[in-house]
Amino acid sequence: MTTSDLDPRPRPANLMAHVLSEEEPTFDGAGEEMWIDVIAKMDAVYSDLLRYEADLEAKNAELEAAEGFISSVIASVSDILVVVDEQGLVVQANPAFARVIARPPEAMLGRRLCELVVEGDRARARNALISGVEGEVRELELSFLGAAGPSDLMAINVSARFDHNGHRVGAVLTGRPIGELRRAYEALHKAHLELQQAQRKLIEQEKMASLGRLVAGVAHELNNPISFVYGNIHTLDRYRKSLDRYLHALEDEAPEAAVARLKRETRIDAILADLAPLIEGTLEGAMRISEIVKNLRRLSFNRADDHATVDLAKLIGTAAQWAMRAKNGRARLDTDLEPGLTVEGEEGKIHQVLVNLIDNALDAVKDVADARVAVTMRAQGEDVIVEVADNGAGISEAAADKIFEPFFTTKVVGEGTGLGLWISYAIAREHGGSLSAHNGVPRGAVFQLRLPRHLGPRKG
Repeated sequence: MTTSDLDPRPRPANLMAHVLSEEEPTFDGAGEEMWIDVIAKMDAVYSDLLRYEADLEAKNAELEAAEGFISSVIASVSDILVVVDEQGLVVQANPAFARVIARPPEAMLGRRLCELVVEGDRARARNALISGVEGEVRELELSFLGAAGPSDLMAINVSARFDHNGHRVGAVLTGRPIGELRRAYEALHKAHLELQQAQRKLIEQEKMASLGRLVAGVAHELNNPISFVYGNIHTLDRYRKSLDRYLHALEDEAPEAAVARLKRETRIDAILADLAPLIEGTLEGAMRISEIVKNLRRLSFNRADDHATVDLAKLIGTAAQWAMRAKNGRARLDTDLEPGLTVEGEEGKIHQVLVNLIDNALDAVKDVADARVAVTMRAQGEDVIVEVADNGAGISEAAADKIFEPFFTTKVVGEGTGLGLWISYAIAREHGGSLSAHNGVPRGAVFQLRLPRHLGPRKG
């Protein structure tokens, strides 16, 4: 019987310990403890190796999954993607590039990219590949040599590629055929033109709607002068006939007594005295009609270059008169206008904005017992500020952010198109100004029109 047969200690569990234990020599107490420590350390190292191997396998699996994901994304990209090293050799290319040059991907790897570019574009391609700083994108147009000949001209973006130490290690090229970009641009341009046409139509429709709302007031303005022009003309016609009889009688050398009697019968003296005020009234009516027609013509602003110096006080007076006539309401309209303020722009468009703001203010107070609308104008630095305030319900929180959006309206169906404030906002911006709105104190809404003040000499 050997010493090992008499040893009551358990055998090592792992293989290495077992092998060593087969030739286990006899040690004293200190030697045995040292041997046990060595075996324990070897067991710990072996366990660490097993754990590291399991971790490495998990990391490899994650790396393979990430590599597969990136490869699938690159393969799915419709734009071409080419990666080259610092010598310009192709390191990786996606299937989209392989389709462009009609060659398998493996046939491109390791080749100089410039060899795959048509000869006339090689110098530009070479310069783009060897230059560039981090974050910079160079744009150029290239054609590639395909198996069936040169490809379509392509819009290429070239970015320098750097490693984790900041050293330049190559470049990345992406791009697509210019034909696709051109078609996309043409489609965008066409949509933009259609949008502009639709906007012009909406502006014309709103202008016609504004004219429709003002028809009642304009008709009233025209009726009065036309009525007394017609009446005066008929009276003048009767007087003319009386004068004609009187003059013919004189021509016939009627006796003096007969002429005197005829003067009494025809009241020629009163007629002659009345002719002057009749003609004066007729002229006044004609002048009023002329002024109204002139104001109507101001709304025709199809010429974009029809700019002039505009007297805002006069224009506000006309706009207020038109809006009040159109609404025919009981609101009190107060004005406080600083005289002598002018702006440069299209008078018809500015007139439309003012009419629209006053018209909306009158709508806001139509159900208010003490309805009031106030229009103020003052200079502020290099601008002119026009404010239209009412004492209505004010602007609700829900409407505050949408008030200048197209087709947004708080009026009932049939009373508003939702385009007036949107067009007014655009006109103000077009003239270098702005249009804003806020609630007044203690109630009501305040619309503020700001326009650049004209400080030069007034145009004739």
